[in-house]
Amino acid sequence: MKQNNRIQVRIRSGLITILLILVYVWAFSGLEFNGIQPTAGEISQSIFRGMIHPDWGYVYLPEGEDLLRGLLDTLAIAILGTFISALLCVPFAFWAASNMSKHKSIHGSGKIFLSFIRVFPEIVMAIIFIKAVGPGSFAGVLALGLHSIGMLGKLYSESIENLDMGPSEALTACGANRLQTIWYAVIPQVLPHFYSLILFRIEINVRSASILGMIGAGGIGTPLIFALEARSWDRVGIILLGIIVTVTLIDILSGYIRKRIV
Repeated sequence: MKQNNRIQVRIRSGLITILLILVYVWAFSGLEFNGIQPTAGEISQSIFRGMIHPDWGYVYLPEGEDLLRGLLDTLAIAILGTFISALLCVPFAFWAASNMSKHKSIHGSGKIFLSFIRVFPEIVMAIIFIKAVGPGSFAGVLALGLHSIGMLGKLYSESIENLDMGPSEALTACGANRLQTIWYAVIPQVLPHFYSLILFRIEINVRSASILGMIGAGGIGTPLIFALEARSWDRVGIILLGIIVTVTLIDILSGYIRKRIV
């Protein structure tokens, strides 16, 4: 029996490997490679020189926009967008959690709804909101907030599905209604996980907010695209260094807080 199981496992692993190889071959066969541009080496060297010799004067400019203001704007967009989604996705998370409803059609429709929101990338939503409310930080906040509802709602629902149902069953046996059960048995268990997921989402949204600025949705991406178009590589270098330092510090800080919470 053991030998037959091993043979079946090897056959299954071999078939999966062959399938993956075929998928990769099919994917790469559709790529059109026209060669490396003649200016690729020159531009790469210019960007590298800009990283080594950044424009330190751009860090703070009393008379106008500078690196610090751009990074603060990016942080504000990411935090506000995450805060909006963290609140709005809670009812959708309970809707999509399989252990919160007896009928598969109910939580199944919730999962489909959250998947539908996640289909659209932040940059697509930002373009839509720019057309609706105009360019600026407000469009970036709306794009990140709406997109994050889909991802945070999915992660929230998985946290709800993994909780211990013992306290909920005990309260139900004592005569507690549905709202009381959720408030006193479910929320206290999932709240630390919710906080951890929110912190993790802030990290992702900071990176996304930097990209959204390149299409006019506010943040540090706007001066970055202007510097790229003007071939001001020393300014590109200082902006990239600022983004790297900011994301790294947020990653360290959020990781420390998550360890203390969970």
